[in-house]
Amino acid sequence: MPREHRPASSVRILLAEDQGMMRGALALLLGMEDDMEVVAQVAAGDRIVDAALLHRPDVALLDIELPGRSGLDAAADLREQVPDCRVLILTTFGRPGYLRRALEAGAAGFLVKDGPVEELAAAIRRVLTGETVVDPALAAAALSAGPNPLTARECDVLRASADGATVADVAAALHLSESTVRNYLSSAIGKTGTRNRTEAVREARHQGWL
Repeated sequence: MPREHRPASSVRILLAEDQGMMRGALALLLGMEDDMEVVAQVAAGDRIVDAALLHRPDVALLDIELPGRSGLDAAADLREQVPDCRVLILTTFGRPGYLRRALEAGAAGFLVKDGPVEELAAAIRRVLTGETVVDPALAAAALSAGPNPLTARECDVLRASADGATVADVAAALHLSESTVRNYLSSAIGKTGTRNRTEAVREARHQGWL
């Protein structure tokens, strides 16, 4: 519906999605709702806060894996800098660890992308009333999975270890000694029940801990 014909109380939406086709489709479908208007679209996580400060959306729909900055990190930034904006995470990756991190970052909702647009529109309206909206299957999985067993430093070391980085590389990047890095890696491997750091990184990502 053209803006001039929308009700004065239209929900202003910021959409952060790096896949152009998906972003365009979501914007088109949400724009067909009589009470909703997509006022900003961004393709990178490090553009979310600036767009929110400029356009002052009521709701930000954020993907998680975005270039520049993750949607989870951006959600925490929005809570601090644009507190009136409610955050709803919309992602392909329905991982229990991601849900816990999203809620800790202040997100008001967490949905996976394979749901109907009517469900998404209803979730947007619900978070504006103060509700927290979470995909039911994912909520059950998160409860059964338990909390992230890795410490923040163990997560840092695993992230830095990805893509073939050596222990020396990780130590230099994180300003740690090589022996400390090895200790963190050994602990993380034990906690993830894996055989080596490559498997530990894979498992931690699969659980949504990284």
